[in-house]
Amino acid sequence: MELGVDFLGALKQLGEERGLSEEVILASIEAALALAYRKFKDGKFDPVVAIDRTTGSVSIFDVRRAVDSEAHSDSEISLGEARALGYPDVQEGDSVKVPVLEHPKSFGRIAAQTARQVITQRLKDAEREIVYNEFNDKIGDLITATIFKAENDQILVRLSERSEAVLPREERIAGEVYTPGESKKFFLLDVRQTGRGPRIVVSRTHPGLLRKLLELEIPEIHDGTVEIKGIVREAGARAKVAVASTDPAVDSVGACVGNSGARIRSISADLCDEKIDIIVWNEDPLEFIRNALSPARVTSVEAVEGQDRTAKVYAPADQLSLAIGKAGQNVRLAARLTGWKVDINTDTGDAPAGKPETEERERA
Repeated sequence: MELGVDFLGALKQLGEERGLSEEVILASIEAALALAYRKFKDGKFDPVVAIDRTTGSVSIFDVRRAVDSEAHSDSEISLGEARALGYPDVQEGDSVKVPVLEHPKSFGRIAAQTARQVITQRLKDAEREIVYNEFNDKIGDLITATIFKAENDQILVRLSERSEAVLPREERIAGEVYTPGESKKFFLLDVRQTGRGPRIVVSRTHPGLLRKLLELEIPEIHDGTVEIKGIVREAGARAKVAVASTDPAVDSVGACVGNSGARIRSISADLCDEKIDIIVWNEDPLEFIRNALSPARVTSVEAVEGQDRTAKVYAPADQLSLAIGKAGQNVRLAARLTGWKVDINTDTGDAPAGKPETEERERA
């Protein structure tokens, strides 16, 4: 049975179009032809099909088990017969490939009917595996994708010609509009294999998205001169980023903010105008808490005796609402960034103006 070099050329072109190797396609066809031949033989054989990669010729083999005595079924072959076929070292129980010298005349029609579905499914599986491997290696990366479906609470983004990702509700910035055809930056959150192919999940709320944008837009972060020590976000509203400089001559906050705030404004614009506070990291936790409450100016920060990682913060009356933030947002983010419970008080000895904020686990 001959497929011919023209057929192999067509397979090569198909592989280039689908991003599949010629070997993957040929292996799929071999498996499909083997299944068709087995069906033709009513399942009495365990066939193997081999396609010559140069000429396109097809060879069919019946796989039989070598027995020490005379063969009693079509699935067996005697040791003598096996050795005569060119298996001098064959032992009882070994598998022997017996060439099928005369291919059935109707095999081509049966193969076409049976193999089409198998080949199609194999190619789909191979494409899905390629997509999975491609994006599984990119988990945690920044990607730019185009929104192509935004209806019935479902938002899908196009990653490439043959791959798409889902943006779940919990990974969307509240109030952000997702318009088909619009390009946005996303954080590649997860890739999982399912029965319908890879399920790729992206995020607009993950702290990792802000981290990647900072690395992209700020050269000092990209080259390691400025290190990011921590990030917390309430996506679309406010974020706090703790940074430290590895070079005494470099101002970590100034490097991130840029001239007249140009750098941080560019990043904020990518995140639906999210306000981003750049905080100087300090190894002293109490000083770090003071910095984390920026833009509020506080009078003092004290550790509470007998309470693990709990601090009392005293702020002037005119800074109290700023320290707490709208609906407690500023102190809540400061608590998450530092890992301490923070109790805001006025510096006049009044009762605490805000309830202690409990630590929340950061996803960075």
